Amino acid sequence: MDDDQSRQQQDWLNSRQNRLPSFTEVLSRRTRPPVDLFMFYLFLQREGAEDILDFWLDVQQHENLCRAYFKDVRKSGRTIKDDWPQYWEYARRRGSIYGTVVGLQPAAMKRSTTSTGEMPNDQEKFAHGGDEKRSGQRSTTPGVDKEHISSASPPTAVNSPDFDPPRSTTPFSLSGRTPTLFNLKRASRAPTVIPRSAAITRMDLITSAERIFFRYLSPSGTVNSPENHEIYLPPALRIHTFPLSSTQEPKSQSDLNMMAHIPDMFHAQKEYCFRAMEQDAFPRFLRSKAFGNLTPVSALARLVVGLIVLWIGLAAAFALIFLDVQPKSKRFFLFIPFTFAILFLISHQYELDPILVFLGQSESTPFRTLTIREPYVKKLLLGRAIWVTTLVAICVVALTLIFWAVPGHRL
Repeated sequence: MDDDQSRQQQDWLNSRQNRLPSFTEVLSRRTRPPVDLFMFYLFLQREGAEDILDFWLDVQQHENLCRAYFKDVRKSGRTIKDDWPQYWEYARRRGSIYGTVVGLQPAAMKRSTTSTGEMPNDQEKFAHGGDEKRSGQRSTTPGVDKEHISSASPPTAVNSPDFDPPRSTTPFSLSGRTPTLFNLKRASRAPTVIPRSAAITRMDLITSAERIFFRYLSPSGTVNSPENHEIYLPPALRIHTFPLSSTQEPKSQSDLNMMAHIPDMFHAQKEYCFRAMEQDAFPRFLRSKAFGNLTPVSALARLVVGLIVLWIGLAAAFALIFLDVQPKSKRFFLFIPFTFAILFLISHQYELDPILVFLGQSESTPFRTLTIREPYVKKLLLGRAIWVTTLVAICVVALTLIFWAVPGHRL
């Protein structure tokens, strides 16, 4: 199995020798730094929008949990139709993303943007980021699928418009949140991992769905918990109430019918968040990490230092001119402050430090680096680093020759 996984990983790497990774490949952990999933999480965290990715990952975990439940049922020798007739009827009529697992006909299956079969399981989720320091860890759970609920659940259970406070207008303009430009420590949520010490039950699925609702879909301020961070969803996908409880097994027919929606409940929201990240955040992430290797804070620090060093270099240059210091060749030493100043200023402009690139490093958080391992990204950054180095050299030579050629005149 390990040899097969290694061979598959190598095939994926070979296929990306001359292209950037897709968003699906990043989510499925097929990519390497600096364009891997953990770097994407840090990128969203700087923008104050990591809840979107947390939501998607937890929905993926919820779907994996449901899939594991269906597999456990089939391994026990029972059919889904006999074990959970309400869900079987719901899936047969409206379709389900678990069609191959529960034994539905192909016509009753739904397609997902990213195949769950290609995604890591619960225990692997964010395992690669475990060595990074993250304070105040909090658990995450998937968000809720409003489209399926609005079309299949009783109107009294969901979509009640009675309480709908002002909300954000896009997934990346979260109300009450600001981008963490200086990476201020705030509580970041670690994924919830449900142990497999026993067979998964339908109450486990309800528990997962309940956590999702109160963590991501319940409007901010309505739940007295620091875990509550509502994400933006368009009105057609929102859920206002969650009628089931993880502490009480459903008994009534309406509750049993509602429970049948749990496995597919979050899929529409998951697809919406996937498209939002793919079309909005992911292109900016690639521009940031595939064409640069600095964080915004580090680039800003280089701008400040570059301007200070440039002021020092210009002050020294004018002093040599107006003091008419001899021999004139001493002015060639001006290349030292000019080199540092121009290097810092151009590094800020391109958000790329050529020295770090030549050392094979890219920043993950301000002034902390990791090794560049993605082949095509390494090639792109190396080409841009050569261009930046050439530009720095041209500017430094031009400035130095200009101040060397100016005649001295003692005031």
